[in-house]
Amino acid sequence: MSRVVQSSRAAAGGLATPVLEVENLAVTFARRGEQATRAVDGVSFSVAPGETIGLVGESGCGKSVTSLAVMGLLPRRGVQVTGSVRLDGQELVGAPDRVLRSLRGADMGMVFQDPLSSLNPTVPIGTQVTEVLLEHREMTKAEARDEATRLLDRVGIPDPARRLKEYPHQLSGGMRQRALIAMSLACSPRLLIADEPTTALDVTIQAQILELLRELVVDSGTALVMITHDLGVVAGLCDRVHVMYAGKVIETADRHELFARPRQPYTGGLLASVPRLDAGRGTPLTPIRGSARDAIPWAEGCAFAPRCDNAQDDCLTEVSGSTVPLEPDGPGRELRCRHPLEYPPTPAGAAAAGTDAPGAAR
Repeated sequence: MSRVVQSSRAAAGGLATPVLEVENLAVTFARRGEQATRAVDGVSFSVAPGETIGLVGESGCGKSVTSLAVMGLLPRRGVQVTGSVRLDGQELVGAPDRVLRSLRGADMGMVFQDPLSSLNPTVPIGTQVTEVLLEHREMTKAEARDEATRLLDRVGIPDPARRLKEYPHQLSGGMRQRALIAMSLACSPRLLIADEPTTALDVTIQAQILELLRELVVDSGTALVMITHDLGVVAGLCDRVHVMYAGKVIETADRHELFARPRQPYTGGLLASVPRLDAGRGTPLTPIRGSARDAIPWAEGCAFAPRCDNAQDDCLTEVSGSTVPLEPDGPGRELRCRHPLEYPPTPAGAAAAGTDAPGAAR
């Protein structure tokens, strides 16, 4: 068994020392004369070497803000970040800018959602890749250029020497995303955050990008945080999944357990809204009613209650003056729900997966 596989399995069992530990992270946006907005509200998770975790939820649930808070990329003015974010035990919340700049690119990297707006349109790709190498690794310009060529080749960009001279608009969407990944991998970071890395890409390029990220985790033992609303990406890449809604984690489980038997009605709704290959032609999708704007404040009860088919009167009340808690729900699972989805007992000898259609049981 390889060292990386051992590391990944140890991480799954909670034995490996986490690369990233996030505890009770909260992000509040405030503008003068307006009510403050809590975009992230008490989020906690960890990721170990060789492990891939997923942050899943609809747009506006706080996934990207969580990643920006971890990277220290949120503006200082008008934003309050509390809680703890530790990279290899080093606290990042409140750390000086010079410390964060020394870590970004070297020990932690990020692949942003839109490569066309993330890359500088006035600077050649080669310059943008080599500046990371020159900043964090002791290289001459010639050595950095050779390494940049190798990195572009590693991520599957054809004719990398020529591409170094081109500008972002001269590359296809898939190539721009690969160039961003090459920049993120330049210094072999221990932590990589991928924020919707396959958005707006066709399915073939999506598969190639995901395979590239999977190889990164296996080959180098990098800890990967995948932020997405695409449950197909989660199914093929993540070890554990954290489902977010209205700034909070509402369900945490192993990927197989989550897909086989989601407990939070919101998770069940997400899975039920995904097209299935085994469904007959013309079978309608089952969307979650309402929109994320229909959420109520957590201090008044469950934020998902206005959209939930399982909601009852007690879902709209406080618990001892605080929000609905995130509690253990079996081995390796946590749940924030008073009336979760229920399932019949699994028949003896039957696999859990496939026993029930996700979200079908009540």
